[in-house]
Amino acid sequence: MNDAAGLTFPVPTARDRLRRIFALAAPTTLLAATQVAALLIEPWLAARQGTLALAGWALVLPFALLLGQMTAGAMGGGVVSAIARALGAKKPDEAAALATHALVIACAGAALFALPLAIFPRSLLGLIGGAETAEAAAAYSAWLFGAGALPTWLTNTLASILRGGGRHALAARGVIGAWIAYPPLAWLLMEPGGMGLAGAGLAFAVAMTGAALIMAAAVMSGSAGFTPSLRTPLRRALFHRILAVGLVACVMATIANLATILVTARIAHHGAAAVAGYGISARMEFLMIPLAFGVGSALTALVGRAVGGGDWPEARRIAWTGGVLALGVTGAIAIPVAIFPAATAAAFTTDPAVRAIASEALSIIAWAMPCLGIGMAFYFAAMGAGRMTFPVAAGLSRIGLAVGGGWVLADLLDFGLPGQFTAVALGITAYGAICAAGVRPGVWGPR
Repeated sequence: MNDAAGLTFPVPTARDRLRRIFALAAPTTLLAATQVAALLIEPWLAARQGTLALAGWALVLPFALLLGQMTAGAMGGGVVSAIARALGAKKPDEAAALATHALVIACAGAALFALPLAIFPRSLLGLIGGAETAEAAAAYSAWLFGAGALPTWLTNTLASILRGGGRHALAARGVIGAWIAYPPLAWLLMEPGGMGLAGAGLAFAVAMTGAALIMAAAVMSGSAGFTPSLRTPLRRALFHRILAVGLVACVMATIANLATILVTARIAHHGAAAVAGYGISARMEFLMIPLAFGVGSALTALVGRAVGGGDWPEARRIAWTGGVLALGVTGAIAIPVAIFPAATAAAFTTDPAVRAIASEALSIIAWAMPCLGIGMAFYFAAMGAGRMTFPVAAGLSRIGLAVGGGWVLADLLDFGLPGQFTAVALGITAYGAICAAGVRPGVWGPR
């Protein structure tokens, strides 16, 4: 097979390609399944504290999701991509130096979350959900981000270093324990411990701190195939190598969560029950991300290796194979939710008003959720390729349709909440379609 640059590469079979994706995706998918289970328990625990507590949890949700997406998928993807390309070019010393730079970025990223959301939670959250809901969320936000932001950044950055070195199984094992420990610890602190919703924030911080210590031991022992040195001189070029992909991806993650924040703000005037109901739907929507991440983390590494070796046609084939696989995985969860929205909502809350709104949202939005899955797979693949233009356009389209389309359908055309939920679904669908449109020879190839 000849690439555009005139280089010849052997073409692996589809079975070989699937085997390589599965080998790297399996441990991360197990991690994603564990994370999904923990994240499904979380709103149930919040609902046990009352409707106002559930609304407070929903208010913090987009920021908590952004923390996870930035650390694991966005900046984490930039780390995986940079290290995978360095190793693909047979430069292990450069990979080790990139790992050190990634840890510096993690410390700076943690401060961006901790400072506003731990010190000024009432002011910031009050702008979105009102004073009463912000008060219910304040202590939870302070513990979650004040004590948990740095451990989360370090845990997921260290895991990304291992994935860049092809050690996906080891990276998954280090984080799975944290997600297993989180739900029972959260319950213990929230109910027997009497902390209420704030206990969930402290439990998350404790679980992530333990994971960070385990991951640090693994990376510093050389398990990624190299050993980072904290004495490595910092170089602008190596920061750029990570940030060129990771920073763009972080902006995209911010845009995705900004859509949820702005939709929540639009819904807030309908009351706490509406915020809580949409929060349940948003949690189900964003569960597609860890499911897609199981495949996507493999795509970032495999595409990065192929691109590092100059084999662009194989990079595109890997991306499409993984995209179809992610569509199937996320569809297996989303479609039953779309068919049985009332049963899904009932699993989280007994409040009739919250259940009614959550059911209505899921009956519309869940049908589009597989598009988020395939879009996320191509997003992770694009990070490996260093080709982020189409994912950026997809993210902007998503927020434009969710917020602008919501204004048109819900307000101008007076369809109310169903119109807003339809706009959210249209935004998700556009995201998947545009990300897929970017994986083609005219875009993915040598510059």
